[in-house]
Amino acid sequence: MAEIRGSGGVVYRKVDSAYFEKRGFRRYAGVWSLWALGVGAVISGHYSGWNLGLATGGWGGMLAAAAIIMVMYIGLVFCIAEMAPALPHTGAAYSFARSAMGPWGGFITGLCENVEYVLTPAVIVFFIGSYLGAIFETPANFQPIWWVLMYAMFLALNIVGVELSFRVTLVVTLAALAVLIIFWVSAIPHIDFNRWALNMAPDGTELPEGNGPYFPFGIHGVLATLPFAVWLFLAIEQLPLAAEESIDPKRDMPKGIILGLITLIISAAMIVWLNPSVIGVGSFALGKSGEPLLDGFRAIYGDSAAKVLAFVAVIGLIASFHTIIYAMGRQIYSLSRAGYFPTALSITHGGYKTPYVAMIAGALLALAVMLIVWFGVGSEKGAAIIGGTLLNMAVFGAMFSYILQAASFIMLRRNLPNIERPFRSPLGIPGAVLTIVIGSVTVYYQLSDPVYRVGVIAVACWFVLGILYFALFARHRMILSPEEEFAMEHQNKV
Repeated sequence: MAEIRGSGGVVYRKVDSAYFEKRGFRRYAGVWSLWALGVGAVISGHYSGWNLGLATGGWGGMLAAAAIIMVMYIGLVFCIAEMAPALPHTGAAYSFARSAMGPWGGFITGLCENVEYVLTPAVIVFFIGSYLGAIFETPANFQPIWWVLMYAMFLALNIVGVELSFRVTLVVTLAALAVLIIFWVSAIPHIDFNRWALNMAPDGTELPEGNGPYFPFGIHGVLATLPFAVWLFLAIEQLPLAAEESIDPKRDMPKGIILGLITLIISAAMIVWLNPSVIGVGSFALGKSGEPLLDGFRAIYGDSAAKVLAFVAVIGLIASFHTIIYAMGRQIYSLSRAGYFPTALSITHGGYKTPYVAMIAGALLALAVMLIVWFGVGSEKGAAIIGGTLLNMAVFGAMFSYILQAASFIMLRRNLPNIERPFRSPLGIPGAVLTIVIGSVTVYYQLSDPVYRVGVIAVACWFVLGILYFALFARHRMILSPEEEFAMEHQNKV
């Protein structure tokens, strides 16, 4: 078997066509399938998670933090909208960084995203289990059964075929958005903004009559709220992972991701305005809530409909769970096909043409982490770790991947100015620089929180293990996959 030496001490094996025949995809996705993939991945963050920022910044701090993070994502999305059709490979972030920074930069970017895509569905399925436990009145020790059932069900939907997977994605995303629209329409006649949204005092206590300051904790409160505002947009960047299953990625990828971001901006603005403003809810209580949308529905419709409302609230979690399982499989697949991860992980199903090995492996890893935590420290502490520390680890990995993707954009603009770019970012390099600056500030404030720091240590351990595996083994047995071949070809032209 022929070997080719690349940069960074990497050795490639030239494989025959049979290797890629076992790793083929089927094209299906159009603009609206891509839109649903991006919006569906994020939508659970509009149901819960973002609201914890109300406790650190107050209503005005939350709004300002959301606006800053929105600017970061606009910069990121325009970078991705340019890079994805120019490098239409399943690797997405890893392939962007590989072409810009070489194999080491590509692998580290891939590791960052791997943390996000393996752990995010684990956190979401934990919340799904909590909701279903309340609906069906199952005991706490039944939680792991809910997790296994949900993974089994949605792995099956993702494995059976790309057509079914994208149809389910579109349906659950539209259903999740419909629930949010119903809430907005229901909430508007039941809000008292000054009394409830502004009910936090500068010392963090509740103001019984409301009418407090917009920024009770000042500029520090705004900056401390940035990590929570990320939940309003987190995972929109996964959309380019569908590049090799898109009918026309050069045309549809920019449209899908930009339309998705516009949808999320509108939804984020409505939920941040209305949810804390509902009479009987308020920013103070919502800042500590694990189910803010459900709190809003209860305040409007009463506790008698609690179970029905809880079931409705699960829809958003299901939408994100299903779509991020899709992304997890493609992300692991792409790193495996190129040899960064064991190549067996990239085998696709002979009939369905889906990366079933990668999806099952990622799901088993996530479940193993959850079960070790749950049974190792007990259900009460385990719930806090799964819902808190694992969540923080996912966000930390995502933020670093954003910084590296924006840096890749800048390097590709400068080093490969002549590659075909069907879409060009109107923000150019300044937009990418702004993404890096805001992303770096957000990471700093993540690290300033002791809860986040625990997760960072765990992510650092994963990085060390991954880099050791690549340095000692994988870099000597790489494969000339499409993204690697593209990068090497254009590297020689620089």
